[in-house]
Amino acid sequence: MRNFKIVVQYEGTRYQGWQRQDSTGNTIQGKLEAILAKMTGRDFVQVDGSGRTDAGVHALGQVANFKIDTELSAEEVMDYFNQYLPEDIGVISIREMPDRFHSRLNAKGKTYRYRIWNSGIPCVFERRYVYELPQQLDLDAMKAAAGHFVGTHDFKALTSNKKSRKSTVRTIDAIWLEKIGNEVVLTYSGDGFLYHMVRILTGTLIEVGLGQRAPESMAELLKDNAARDLSGALAPAKGLCLMEVRY
Repeated sequence: MRNFKIVVQYEGTRYQGWQRQDSTGNTIQGKLEAILAKMTGRDFVQVDGSGRTDAGVHALGQVANFKIDTELSAEEVMDYFNQYLPEDIGVISIREMPDRFHSRLNAKGKTYRYRIWNSGIPCVFERRYVYELPQQLDLDAMKAAAGHFVGTHDFKALTSNKKSRKSTVRTIDAIWLEKIGNEVVLTYSGDGFLYHMVRILTGTLIEVGLGQRAPESMAELLKDNAARDLSGALAPAKGLCLMEVRY
């Protein structure tokens, strides 16, 4: 069996997220697995992603791996994918890896980007990729608030997953905020992110930018007894994009 690593781009608007679901084939993982099954003649070929993205979230650099027995070259496997994938999903690179490589277990870090269209003027052509917010944001307050989240913290108040027994400690290396014309762009880099964590971080920082929270109040969200209901709203999925996975 040969182990292949692929980098996948997708516009997540019409998909039910990354993860395969029994109730629908309309997921990114499901589409990739269906094509591999067709290519190999097998009933099922598992594709492991670096992590799950929610319904409506996009990816510029999602990474996945799969093991198949084939005489095709890596380039031929990639061409086969792109021949049958819908136009809003594409495999942009492929590489054969050692047998022990795993896209999720070997990942060292990820970068996400969240885009906010901060204007009352409609963002017609980018509307699938930005959260349109007409109220003006205070970027300086948001930057001050974001600084509290940089470093190693317990982010249990910033995830929607209440049942997991796994550690909720993560390290955020940096959060960048910049304004480009009418757009506010938030970029998060860290060793990994919990379920809904980036969208909750963004929703919380938006509330700071709207004057609904003080920047210094972020410290309360990182205390041992902090709960999800203390943090901000879940920002819409369409503004989020997985930019890069690092190994």
